[in-house]
Amino acid sequence: MEILKTVNLCKNYGSAEAKVEALKNVNFSVQQGEFVAIVGASGSGKSTLMHLLGGVDRPSSGQVIIDGIDIYARSEEELAVFRRRKIGFIFQSYNLIPVLSTEENIKLPMLLENKRGDDKYVLELMGLLGLTERRQHLPSELSGGQQQRTAIGRALINKPSIILADEPTGNLDSKNRKEIMDLLTFSVKKYNQTLIMITHDMNIAKVADRVVRIEDGVLLQPNEVSPF
Repeated sequence: MEILKTVNLCKNYGSAEAKVEALKNVNFSVQQGEFVAIVGASGSGKSTLMHLLGGVDRPSSGQVIIDGIDIYARSEEELAVFRRRKIGFIFQSYNLIPVLSTEENIKLPMLLENKRGDDKYVLELMGLLGLTERRQHLPSELSGGQQQRTAIGRALINKPSIILADEPTGNLDSKNRKEIMDLLTFSVKKYNQTLIMITHDMNIAKVADRVVRIEDGVLLQPNEVSPF
C-alpha cells in the first residue's frame, strides 16, 4: 500500500539571478513498510527533500501526499498536529532536552499531545532500545549510542506511520552504527512502519529495500543510478 508520494515537488530559494532550484519536479512514491535510502552529494537536495516530506518547510510548488492527505493543503496548526502524529524524526544531532531524563525525553511527543500514553508500550520500547537501566539518567550521563537510542525512542513513541532519519549514524563508531541500524530495521518491521533515511554510508544504503539518488535537485531514475 502506498503511504507517501510526491507530485512535481519543487523548492526554490531566492529570486531572479539569485534563484537556486534546490528541488526540481521530484516525483516518487513509497510503500508502507518500505525502507528507502536517499543518497547524493552534499548540496544535492537530500535534506531539502527530507524537510518537505516531513512538513517542516513548504514547497515552492507541488504536493506531498501522506496517507492520502495533501499535507501542504493544511493550515500551519493542522500540519503541526499531523507531523506529531504521523511522522517521527531522527537527526544526526540528537536534540535531547538536557534537563529531562531518558524516559521523559522519549515520552515528550506524548506530553505535547496531552496523552498519558501506554506505560506498557513505553517499557517495551525502552527494553527494545536497551535503555531500561538508563531510564532516569540525563542525556549528559549517556553515551553517544545511548543518546541516539533515546532520540529513536522519541521518534517511535507516538507509533508514527513514517520515520524520517537524517544521517542518524553519522556521529557514531562502527559498532554503534551497526547496532542502531539493526535496531531501526527491526523496529520498523515490528511496528510495520516506513523508514526513509538520508545517508552517505553505502553499507547502510545496501541494507535498504530501495536506494533513491538525487543530483542537483533532480531525482534520478533507476537506470540512471550508478552501481555501488
